[in-house]
Amino acid sequence: MKNNNRMTRINDEILKEVAQILRGELKDPRVGVMTSVLRVDTTPDLKYCKVYVSVLGNDEEKQGVMKGLKNATGFIRRLLAQRVNLRNTPELIFKLDDSVEYSIRMSKLIDEISKGSANSTGDDENE
Repeated sequence: MKNNNRMTRINDEILKEVAQILRGELKDPRVGVMTSVLRVDTTPDLKYCKVYVSVLGNDEEKQGVMKGLKNATGFIRRLLAQRVNLRNTPELIFKLDDSVEYSIRMSKLIDEISKGSANSTGDDENE
Protein backbone atom coordinates (compact mmCIF):
# COMPACT_ATOMS: atom_id res chain seq x y z
CA MET A 1 0.00 0.00 0.00
CA LYS A 2 2.83 2.37 0.85
CA ASN A 3 4.51 1.76 -2.51
CA ASN A 4 1.26 2.45 -4.37
CA ASN A 5 0.90 5.81 -2.61
CA ARG A 6 4.49 6.64 -3.50
CA MET A 7 3.91 5.81 -7.19
CA THR A 8 0.76 7.93 -7.21
CA ARG A 9 2.71 10.91 -5.85
CA ILE A 10 5.52 10.40 -8.36
CA ASN A 11 3.05 10.12 -11.25
CA ASP A 12 1.23 13.28 -10.13
CA GLU A 13 4.49 15.22 -9.85
CA ILE A 14 5.74 14.06 -13.25
CA LEU A 15 2.36 14.92 -14.83
CA LYS A 16 2.43 18.42 -13.35
CA GLU A 17 6.00 19.11 -14.45
CA VAL A 18 5.64 17.68 -17.98
CA ALA A 19 2.45 19.73 -18.47
CA GLN A 20 4.30 22.90 -17.40
CA ILE A 21 7.21 22.09 -19.71
CA LEU A 22 4.90 21.53 -22.68
CA ARG A 23 2.97 24.70 -21.94
CA GLY A 24 5.83 27.09 -21.27
CA GLU A 25 9.28 25.74 -22.05
CA LEU A 26 8.90 23.81 -25.30
CA LYS A 27 9.39 26.02 -28.35
CA ASP A 28 8.53 23.43 -31.03
CA PRO A 29 5.78 24.94 -33.25
CA ARG A 30 4.32 21.48 -33.89
CA VAL A 31 3.37 21.12 -30.22
CA GLY A 32 0.54 23.60 -29.94
CA VAL A 33 -1.65 24.99 -27.23
CA MET A 34 -4.25 22.30 -27.80
CA THR A 35 -1.93 19.59 -26.41
CA SER A 36 -2.60 18.46 -22.86
CA VAL A 37 -1.20 15.76 -20.61
CA LEU A 38 -3.97 13.46 -19.40
CA ARG A 39 -2.20 10.74 -17.47
CA VAL A 40 1.23 9.43 -16.54
CA ASP A 41 2.13 5.81 -15.78
CA THR A 42 5.58 5.19 -14.35
CA THR A 43 7.03 1.71 -13.90
CA PRO A 44 7.86 0.79 -10.27
CA ASP A 45 11.61 0.73 -11.05
CA LEU A 46 11.37 4.31 -12.45
CA LYS A 47 12.98 3.28 -15.75
CA TYR A 48 10.09 4.16 -18.07
CA CYS A 49 7.22 6.58 -17.96
CA LYS A 50 4.28 6.54 -20.39
CA VAL A 51 2.88 10.02 -20.88
CA TYR A 52 -0.63 10.06 -22.37
CA VAL A 53 -1.35 13.26 -24.27
CA SER A 54 -4.50 14.54 -25.91
CA VAL A 55 -4.34 16.64 -29.05
CA LEU A 56 -7.36 18.45 -30.48
CA GLY A 57 -7.12 18.65 -34.23
CA ASN A 58 -7.06 16.52 -37.33
CA ASP A 59 -4.94 13.41 -37.84
CA GLU A 60 -2.17 15.34 -39.60
CA GLU A 61 -1.82 17.76 -36.68
CA LYS A 62 -1.80 14.85 -34.21
CA GLN A 63 1.02 13.13 -36.08
CA GLY A 64 2.98 16.40 -36.17
CA VAL A 65 2.58 16.84 -32.42
CA MET A 66 3.70 13.27 -31.76
CA LYS A 67 6.80 13.76 -33.95
CA GLY A 68 7.56 17.01 -32.13
CA LEU A 69 7.23 15.32 -28.74
CA LYS A 70 9.43 12.43 -29.85
CA ASN A 71 12.12 14.87 -31.01
CA ALA A 72 11.91 16.86 -27.76
CA THR A 73 11.95 13.82 -25.43
CA GLY A 74 15.59 14.38 -24.38
CA PHE A 75 15.01 18.06 -23.66
CA ILE A 76 11.85 17.33 -21.64
CA ARG A 77 13.62 14.55 -19.71
CA ARG A 78 16.53 16.85 -18.85
CA LEU A 79 14.19 19.55 -17.52
CA LEU A 80 12.24 16.91 -15.62
CA ALA A 81 15.47 15.68 -13.99
CA GLN A 82 16.23 19.22 -12.82
CA ARG A 83 12.76 19.76 -11.36
CA VAL A 84 11.87 16.38 -9.85
CA ASN A 85 14.25 14.91 -7.29
CA LEU A 86 14.43 11.23 -8.30
CA ARG A 87 17.42 8.92 -8.26
CA ASN A 88 16.63 7.81 -11.83
CA THR A 89 14.78 10.03 -14.23
CA PRO A 90 12.49 7.78 -16.26
CA GLU A 91 12.67 7.51 -20.04
CA LEU A 92 9.59 9.24 -21.43
CA ILE A 93 7.33 7.46 -23.91
CA PHE A 94 4.59 9.65 -25.36
CA LYS A 95 1.28 7.99 -26.28
CA LEU A 96 -1.62 9.61 -28.07
CA ASP A 97 -4.87 9.34 -26.08
CA ASP A 98 -8.09 9.85 -28.05
CA SER A 99 -10.43 9.32 -25.10
CA VAL A 100 -11.42 13.02 -24.90
CA GLU A 101 -12.41 13.18 -28.57
CA TYR A 102 -14.17 9.84 -28.26
CA SER A 103 -16.24 11.07 -25.30
CA ILE A 104 -17.16 14.29 -27.14
CA ARG A 105 -18.29 12.29 -30.17
CA MET A 106 -20.32 9.88 -28.02
CA SER A 107 -21.94 12.80 -26.20
CA LYS A 108 -22.99 14.33 -29.53
CA LEU A 109 -24.41 11.01 -30.70
CA ILE A 110 -26.38 10.60 -27.47
CA ASP A 111 -27.73 14.14 -27.84
CA GLU A 112 -28.81 13.42 -31.43
CA ILE A 113 -30.54 10.22 -30.37
CA SER A 114 -32.32 11.89 -27.48
CA LYS A 115 -33.46 14.75 -29.75
CA GLY A 116 -34.67 12.21 -32.31
CA SER A 117 -36.64 10.26 -29.72
CA ALA A 118 -38.09 13.49 -28.31
CA ASN A 119 -39.25 14.52 -31.78
CA SER A 120 -40.79 11.12 -32.50
CA THR A 121 -42.70 11.10 -29.18
CA GLY A 122 -43.80 14.67 -29.79
CA ASP A 123 -45.21 13.68 -33.19
CA ASP A 124 -47.20 10.82 -31.68
CA GLU A 125 -48.86 13.15 -29.19
CA ASN A 126 -50.05 15.49 -31.96
CA GLU A 127 -51.85 12.74 -33.88
